[in-house]
Amino acid sequence: MSTSDIPSVLTKPEGTIAADTAAVLPGLGHDAEAIYVAPNWKLVWWRFKKHRLALISGVLIIFIATIALFPDFYSTLPPHESNAIRSFVPPQRLHFFGEDGAFLYVYNVIGKRNPTTLMMEWVPDETKIIPVKIFARGYEYEIFGLISTNLHLLGVENPASGEKFHLLGTDRLGRDQWSRLMAGTRVSLSIGLVAVILSIVLGVLLGGISGYFGGWIDLVIQRLIELLQSLPPIPIWMALTASLPRDWSVEQVYFAITIILALIGWTTLAREVRGRFLSLREEDFVVAAQLIGASQPRVIFRHMVPTFSSHIIAASTLAIPVMIINETFLSFLGLGLRPPAISWGVLLQEAQNLQSVALAPWLLLPGLAVIITVLSLNILGDGLRDAADPYS
Repeated sequence: MSTSDIPSVLTKPEGTIAADTAAVLPGLGHDAEAIYVAPNWKLVWWRFKKHRLALISGVLIIFIATIALFPDFYSTLPPHESNAIRSFVPPQRLHFFGEDGAFLYVYNVIGKRNPTTLMMEWVPDETKIIPVKIFARGYEYEIFGLISTNLHLLGVENPASGEKFHLLGTDRLGRDQWSRLMAGTRVSLSIGLVAVILSIVLGVLLGGISGYFGGWIDLVIQRLIELLQSLPPIPIWMALTASLPRDWSVEQVYFAITIILALIGWTTLAREVRGRFLSLREEDFVVAAQLIGASQPRVIFRHMVPTFSSHIIAASTLAIPVMIINETFLSFLGLGLRPPAISWGVLLQEAQNLQSVALAPWLLLPGLAVIITVLSLNILGDGLRDAADPYS
């Protein structure tokens, strides 16, 4: 056999092969042999880092998650505090440079009654500024109900002066929209996350049982999935949420909405899990586990489920924005969470009145938060799905 018949990869020096392998997965450096011994999660991470837009979306989602965990820290005023005298105050723009140097401040606003419409009109008073301080002291709150503090990201420099500012304006009751948006982030994100966790448990459990055992169990579960998928979602959501008692507390309504979203959202994942189980139950490692006497739950959850755990994570990331939109949609129609609860959908209820939107267009800003969060989660989910694909 001539030298020309030998594959070129076998004739290359060892260093050249390592360099070619390192070019496939940036970030390996010169230790290209690590690709052969790296665990699956590390390979997924190396591929995910190549998706720059998904990486940026992941950082943005982490920031939004910190707001959901510590909404009071990012708030400037108590979210439930109302002041009818300061209704429909426009957003006060944050200024970074003043005459005395670089510092934060906002202009004070003064209200004037329009003699024609008798509506209160707010205009900035550039003769008076309100100094703003980073890591300022404000109202008292508790972190996770355990640690009491009054530290906030932004606040007035002198809390005793009674001065207030509104970064996103106020609503018809004079409540600070920025603080309410921070509080609504916790509720909307947590509903989406808890609903997805419940749907994952149902999807993996019922889909795994259906694909592993087959027979009449598979028939019953698949007919149930087809029945749920054939129901029109909007009327079902409206019927289930409208059936909730009006005298339920905020916590009870929150729990009920989460259960409703989870019960409707598990079918797609169950179908995917069933398909994977049908292809995996005849694999050699599954048969070997059965021959050595492994129990059925161990075969399912210890050997089969981990093989596509990355796919479950990617599917979950794509399912969370759907749950957020569903909660926002239901609350916007008045069928989901209701005041005094605060969520993005509840905040958007203020924008149902065209007159309110005409007078205060900043009431639509919670919709922008929904768009940014949902778009970031979708991009992050696409990046995770591509990174988890072994054939990418």
